[in-house]
Amino acid sequence: MRVMSIYNMKGGVGKTAAAVNLAYLAAAEGRRTLIWDLDPQGATSFYFRIKPKVKGGGKKIVRGKSALENLIKGTDFSNLDLLPADFSYRDLDVRFADHKHSHLRKLITPLEKDYDLIIFDCPPSISELSEQVFRAADLLLVPLVPTTLSLRSLDQMRTFLKKEKIQDLKLRTFFSMVDRRKKMHRETLESFAISEKQHLPSAIPNSSMVERMGAERRPVVDFAPRSAPAKSFQELWGHVSSLLS
Repeated sequence: MRVMSIYNMKGGVGKTAAAVNLAYLAAAEGRRTLIWDLDPQGATSFYFRIKPKVKGGGKKIVRGKSALENLIKGTDFSNLDLLPADFSYRDLDVRFADHKHSHLRKLITPLEKDYDLIIFDCPPSISELSEQVFRAADLLLVPLVPTTLSLRSLDQMRTFLKKEKIQDLKLRTFFSMVDRRKKMHRETLESFAISEKQHLPSAIPNSSMVERMGAERRPVVDFAPRSAPAKSFQELWGHVSSLLS
């Protein structure tokens, strides 16, 4: 079982759109995939038409009183399940604070028999939950908008990883919400691709088609597979899939 976290400490960078579409593509490829919506806002749960509610909430999950396999919901897509969000997840930092940093990994270990890939859709923050996610994951995938503040958040995250001595985590970045009409976006794409060794070449365009996911309540790669963003997600999955092999 492989574990991928899609994370950025900055919100509004296309994180959930990436999580939803990559989970769909992984499942379509035949991987038994579980996406865990860790964001109390529950956008991923909404996209998959599942109520963001978990019996017992985050408290029982962290304490081991609720077996994860009993909380998982099926989606409309083969090989793709969801562990829904819950508003109580806003307290997960407090819940995990009393446990070892490897506790999240311990919680998901029993799922190895059922899934080939687990994807964490993470809330935007640097916290105890973040550290649990980093230590549980094999791959940390970071969406970046090609702007100064977004790149600054990447530097802050790397500082955190170094400080906490999280060394065995494979980190990769990609650009999201790209508008090539903007000079800053074009220049950032060119310069960052040259200087950044951990960067994937795929770039997800800023598109109304991605925004339509909220109305369609399904991945753009499903309802508009020939659209520009869908093709970009498909290209991105090609790179990610090889990293998870």
